Amino acid sequence: MEVKIGVRSVHRELVVETELTAQQVEEEIRNALAVDRGGVFSITDVKGRRVLVPVASLGFIEIGEDEARPVGFGGTL
Repeated sequence: MEVKIGVRSVHRELVVETELTAQQVEEEIRNALAVDRGGVFSITDVKGRRVLVPVASLGFIEIGEDEARPVGFGGTL
């Protein structure tokens, strides 16, 4: 699952590839937003690295869809 995070006053978005489902990512976001202004949104990527963003700095979060990626050189769809 690909998650794009827009941070205020930063021109590039953060892109994190995670093993979480869309529902799990949304739950993490909601939990971080539920804490008064001191909340932190955190997510772990597929390599085990953790990204932490203060909730006050979040601009947007785009959650990609779970999709099966085609494997191989087959011409069938």
